[in-house]
Amino acid sequence: MGIATRDSLRDWLRAPGSLSRRLARLGERFEVQVLRQGVAPFRALERAALGLPPRGLTVVREVILRVDGEPLVWARSAVHQRATTGPWRALKGLGTKPLAHLLYDDRAISRSELQPRRLSRHGHTRRHAERQWLAATGVPASPQMLWSRHSVFSRCGAQLRVMELFAPALAGRQPGRTLDWRGA
Repeated sequence: MGIATRDSLRDWLRAPGSLSRRLARLGERFEVQVLRQGVAPFRALERAALGLPPRGLTVVREVILRVDGEPLVWARSAVHQRATTGPWRALKGLGTKPLAHLLYDDRAISRSELQPRRLSRHGHTRRHAERQWLAATGVPASPQMLWSRHSVFSRCGAQLRVMELFAPALAGRQPGRTLDWRGA
């Protein structure tokens, strides 16, 4: 395992297209472990990214992405609750399917630029991810699990924010080239 720095994770932080598809190419079995899906208050960064008012509720989906049983990514998606009865209603029935099936199968969906970000070791998102990681894997999250990326997907005027937090086990591994999900 490499050291999880921005440089060692650069290819993952910048990789376009489907992260799920890139991860699946690393092994024999790709899995989505759903940790939580439900209604929650907006977080400040989600509100800002989605251009929403200070009050309201979001539908949140938090997952761990695994390859051959190894947890490699903690991810959180958030969308305004009203959008789950409209453009993003398919999110409700996703279950253990990758979110990529929804995002890359529809040509009406556009994606913002990827935004890499180093999380604060003691910030709310980091602490929340650590608690879920420990509960789901039985192993504490590495102190080096700090690098994430986020982007916003738009469909029919409604936006969905996706944030992905990378485990140090990905440091030095190459994401490999993959076709956009639409091309598969």
